[in-house]
Amino acid sequence: MQLFTHDGRLLGAGFFNPHSLIAFRLLTRDETQPDRDFFRNKIREALKLREKLYPASETNAWRLVHGESDGLPGLVIDRFDRALVLQSFSAGMERHLPIITEVLRELFDPKAIVLRNESPLRELEGLPLYKEMVLGDENDAWQVISDGGLSYRVNIIEGQKTGFFLDQRENRRHIRKYASGADVLDVYTNDGGFALNAMRAGARSTTMVDLSQDALQRAEQNARMNGLENFSIIASDAFAALGQLRQENRAFDLVILDPPSFTKSRKTVHTALKAYTKLNRLGLQLVKNEGFLATASCSHHVSEEDFLSAVHLGAMQAGKHLRLISRNAQPPDYPVLLSMPETSYLKFACFYVTNL
Repeated sequence: MQLFTHDGRLLGAGFFNPHSLIAFRLLTRDETQPDRDFFRNKIREALKLREKLYPASETNAWRLVHGESDGLPGLVIDRFDRALVLQSFSAGMERHLPIITEVLRELFDPKAIVLRNESPLRELEGLPLYKEMVLGDENDAWQVISDGGLSYRVNIIEGQKTGFFLDQRENRRHIRKYASGADVLDVYTNDGGFALNAMRAGARSTTMVDLSQDALQRAEQNARMNGLENFSIIASDAFAALGQLRQENRAFDLVILDPPSFTKSRKTVHTALKAYTKLNRLGLQLVKNEGFLATASCSHHVSEEDFLSAVHLGAMQAGKHLRLISRNAQPPDYPVLLSMPETSYLKFACFYVTNL
């Protein structure tokens, strides 16, 4: 559908959904319609950027399409070696999934294509929740990806989100400098991304915490696959595990906190900030004097300023003094549009921690 100003000037073409909070999603600034050539050109353009960012020798997994940032609003595509995982968040993009998957077959000749359309955001568009393997079989659901000199065996049909959290790539590598010879605690470890990087850097010991037994099993398998040992596993709610470790008088040189989003809307930001304060207070109580805290927020409704304020409050409650030594965000395959703040969501900060 085309969009015009009140005086008849063409603004562009896109998807219109009168039943959505986002009524119109702009695709082009002219009369171009979203046909096969349109999607092929957009995906090729996105691919060209990723190939510049990540040589094949460095990794075989990255985000191919990051929604509006790549000119395809409501569409996410992640590449895991020979497999592609799609998520659609708009009714217009959902209708074009058959064309998009055909284009992906032509461009990549993948072994597997999976639709992971399970996000509650789809309900705002009146779309059903489902997941479907449109190419490949159950064996193809398991892919081995390489990143930063480590290998991960990921399940693209059952794993979190699209199968693996690619957005912490740069930050996982960053913590290596704090992990050498350290006792490390990785909370919300999932597939073990941060923990494996700590072990690869020469951590003395690594403790992985997650509520999901399946995630912990994948994390352990990934550690073994990389020849990494000297780790322990705690299957528990993060807050409960941190409290129990405190009771046991445990202490760590590096504590990593990478929680899921604590809020899905602006209405619950206050509750989310309380959760960030509590989580960081509990985590900081376990950091040794002159140790390090690496902490993250993927809640795009929570600003970096508010997140860091919550961390600071947690530090005061824990009796710790923080010095911010680095901060980061999402990697370059998750590009940000300055005109759309929502495309910037990941906050990551590392602190040097001393006792007050």
